[in-house]
Amino acid sequence: MDPVTPRYLTVALYQFVDLPDCATLRAPLQALCDEQGVRGMLLLAPEGINGTIAGKPDAVHAVLTWLRSDARFAALQHKEAPTERQPFYRMRVRLKREIVTLGVPGLNPARNAGTYVKPEDWNALIDDPDVVVVDTRNDYEVGIGTFERAVNPHTKSFAEFPAWVAAQSQPGGVLAGKPRVAMFCTGGIRCEKSTAFLKSQGFEEVFHLEGGILKYLETMPEQDSRWQGDCFVFDERVSVGHGLAPGHHQLCRSCRMPLGEAELASPHYVRGVSCPYCHGTRTPEQERALAERQRQMDLADQRGQAHLGARQPGNPAHRSHTDGGVSKDEPA
Repeated sequence: MDPVTPRYLTVALYQFVDLPDCATLRAPLQALCDEQGVRGMLLLAPEGINGTIAGKPDAVHAVLTWLRSDARFAALQHKEAPTERQPFYRMRVRLKREIVTLGVPGLNPARNAGTYVKPEDWNALIDDPDVVVVDTRNDYEVGIGTFERAVNPHTKSFAEFPAWVAAQSQPGGVLAGKPRVAMFCTGGIRCEKSTAFLKSQGFEEVFHLEGGILKYLETMPEQDSRWQGDCFVFDERVSVGHGLAPGHHQLCRSCRMPLGEAELASPHYVRGVSCPYCHGTRTPEQERALAERQRQMDLADQRGQAHLGARQPGNPAHRSHTDGGVSKDEPA
């Protein structure tokens, strides 16, 4: 094998586009992915497509080529990450009401999103003290890294964002008086919708980071960066830093929270069973099942086999988001 060719390729993609016939695309897209041995999850909705897939590089590109053969997806953008193992256990193409759930009917990000700002122009925008910088990601994501001066809405799901905007638009709130607003997210999808939402609420100067945090970290030299910490990602890397180098976090296999050095050193951290965020939330039977699941996964790794594992008990609210990635409440 060519040493510069990765064994597997993980691709995150999304596009807002009018897709009234999304239901007719599901079966042929599922069949193609199965035929090519591609796994992951793709969401289809009347507003477009979103998801993450992984497989052999040629197979993944075959799926992308098939999608782009539809004129509506001709401009489909994607982000690639090489990996030495298949991060997903199965392939699912699902129909949804929205490709990223905000819960506000009538928005059309394909036609009414805010102004894109390229990574090389982002610093100048967020350095302006008259610009309100808003991190549209969920609280657990913001907790491991964000931009200087960014406001954290402390949301557990993206669907809580409209209520936060309403509250902060009141006198004394950070959005009172409809200031200039710059928003960002992991890969860009949330900001397409959040900027369209703010424009629907009468905000006239709304900007968002083109390509999201990932494009910024890939593009900007670290010495010029305004980013602090790691960026949570929705695949086996867990987090990345500047240059998209692997970050410093692992994933709790019980509650799916990202864990840094402090959490991993906690007495409440038991690999595959619990962490400081979910300690004490499982029954003894659930903890025994999780411990056995981890043991079976370790044995499978030793044998060089994939292990499907068991569905984690519980359904933390933070699992329900995709940002050019697989929904964490529906592991692929």
